[in-house]
Amino acid sequence: MHESPLHAYHIEHGAQLVEYAGWHMPIRYTSIQEEHHQVRTSGGLFDVSHMGRVKMSGLHAKRLLERLCSRRIGNMTAGQCRYSMVCNEHGGVRDDVIVNRMEEDEFLVVVNASNREKLLTHFEEVRKAHEWKVKIEDQTMSTAMVALQGPRVMDMISKVSSEIPTLKRYRFTVKNLLVLKLIVSRTGYTGEDGVEVILPAKAVGMALKLLLKDANVDGAEALVRPIGLGARDTLRLEAGMPLYGHELGEDICALESGMNFAITLDKGQTEGEERFIGQDALEKIMANGGPARTLVGIACQGKRTPRQDMPVKIDGSEVGIVTSGCMSPTLDKPIAMAYLPADQAEVGTTVEIDAGRAMIAGEIVPLPFYKAPN
Repeated sequence: MHESPLHAYHIEHGAQLVEYAGWHMPIRYTSIQEEHHQVRTSGGLFDVSHMGRVKMSGLHAKRLLERLCSRRIGNMTAGQCRYSMVCNEHGGVRDDVIVNRMEEDEFLVVVNASNREKLLTHFEEVRKAHEWKVKIEDQTMSTAMVALQGPRVMDMISKVSSEIPTLKRYRFTVKNLLVLKLIVSRTGYTGEDGVEVILPAKAVGMALKLLLKDANVDGAEALVRPIGLGARDTLRLEAGMPLYGHELGEDICALESGMNFAITLDKGQTEGEERFIGQDALEKIMANGGPARTLVGIACQGKRTPRQDMPVKIDGSEVGIVTSGCMSPTLDKPIAMAYLPADQAEVGTTVEIDAGRAMIAGEIVPLPFYKAPN
């Protein structure tokens, strides 16, 4: 298994480590519920070094990404991040990614850990098929990536930088701290404000000391505490954010996920602009009335937790499946996301989730379940 550049940090802080997508990563340090509340009320530090980081540069880097990504890339400006999907020919999702435009012909693409090797092969196959001049460089092992998330994080960062707190959402800046080069983006996967930072793997210890110098990480009133992947999952579920292998997948139509803002179906109408792989299939689906299923939120009664693949029933008939579920620490009730027929997905509809020996009563509610206060 791969070890994160923060592996020693996790050991020092008592993390429970598990295998995740080929990496030895912390699932929790204390309890998932405690860590979840820490992020919602103050701040948390996540090691997300398992995420893939792929640099694309060269004359045709933009064209390659236009072909790969479901969202328009050419109108991005330097310093901008854009969430997108990478689809297959049938309109299924190979992965969801964040594209960072560094310069005119240079981009950094953040991909999911479980899909990194698959995507590297796919990127090269598409490049080669068009004979485009693009250098594709996997920087995952030479870099680290951390996320600082929570309502008090930007105030903390303001003590070491005046520029970062002024960043708009989905923008990034490149900072030079002493001999360190950091890429700091105002993005995240928790529903809270904060940043994600990409930095050289060998410098992660020094960088953390600079970023967290006023955070009192180990104190009783810690502003920021280390947070594991367990709480990251409950946080993103409350925020209604899809996860690959749950709400997204090769056999799940991209249009079903509710992330339509990340799908640009008019690509290729201007001269020289590439259409994306899967666009033909998605256009046909829209022309035929749209996707048959849609992703919904379900708020449940009782204390039993819905789990992935549990059947969802309406009036006793099975109509769909749970994709993700948890006991929401913020709302103090079970929540789930599920795919249901589009014509049976109206908010307020009563459903039951089949948990085997018991049925979990629930109701379709709007996503996200939780929005951070302004």
